[in-house]
Amino acid sequence: MPLRRGDRGEAVRDLQQRLARLGFGTTGSDPATFDPATFDDATVDAVRAFQAVRGLRDDGICGAQTWAAVVEAGYRLGDRLLYLREPTLRGDDVAVLQRRLGGLGFDAGRVDAIFGPRTKSAVDAFQRNAGLTVDGVCGPATLSMLDRLGPGGAGREPVAVVRELELLRRAPRTLQGRRVAVGDAGGLHAAAAAAARALTGAGAQVVVVQHPDQSEHATEANAALADVYVGLRLDVDAQGCTTAHYAGHSYVSPAGRCLAVLVQATLPGALGIADGGVRGMALPVLKETRMPAVVCELGPPSTVVARTAELADALAQALSAWATAPFVDA
Repeated sequence: MPLRRGDRGEAVRDLQQRLARLGFGTTGSDPATFDPATFDDATVDAVRAFQAVRGLRDDGICGAQTWAAVVEAGYRLGDRLLYLREPTLRGDDVAVLQRRLGGLGFDAGRVDAIFGPRTKSAVDAFQRNAGLTVDGVCGPATLSMLDRLGPGGAGREPVAVVRELELLRRAPRTLQGRRVAVGDAGGLHAAAAAAARALTGAGAQVVVVQHPDQSEHATEANAALADVYVGLRLDVDAQGCTTAHYAGHSYVSPAGRCLAVLVQATLPGALGIADGGVRGMALPVLKETRMPAVVCELGPPSTVVARTAELADALAQALSAWATAPFVDA
């Protein structure tokens, strides 16, 4: 159950303590009335501040995504052994490892704080080059060798960025034959279907993913070997369109950001709604997809539903433009 304003109990106390250790204390509480096990206004503010920094929706409610992010943020490199397992290990310690390996030229994949197969392969390669036992486990010996190399690798652009751009440079400059995953988290079935038809008409191979769980969207898009993912989310409180791309742990997907800019330049005008801009976020579907991905949050519902055809055409236009120029050279 989500924790929100007015809730009381040990779960709230645990949340407050974890947030405080991360630098998001509830010092704004009234000392005369503060109960450290109550989700008060200051706790709401602390949760919102944490959500904003971590690229989550800053609603001040600690749901499953926010709680997972709070737990993950508490890990420091060296706190635990890091290795490939199911469920995958996640945390800031993994992100630091990925960035350090990537900066040294070992492709640990996107800096997403998830210890997946690509991260294991990078650990293997690093251990092999360093003359260590190759077991794919980041433990004391591997960390010691990383530390001996100094902090230099930590500040460099991860090789994953170079790999993503190189793949896009070699890709065809058209939607013809490209695999596009269109996601509907609920309420936009007709819009997702219309977008699929418009994209198919432009030559794309389209898979529509309909599920309330963002991680399921990522799983299906990855299984389909999609070249790009576009998620649609109906926001009953919104009065416009905002498009998010992956950004987290000092990493930004260059192709995702380019696609977000193109979508945002097209959709608001086509729907006649406000332009909410582009945001870098670390939503689960943006972290877990293995291709450039964006999520469009749209409202008000009455306008979005009434202009389904315009929405579909605008998405096809934006994706066609992205296929032609999927990134901007530095």
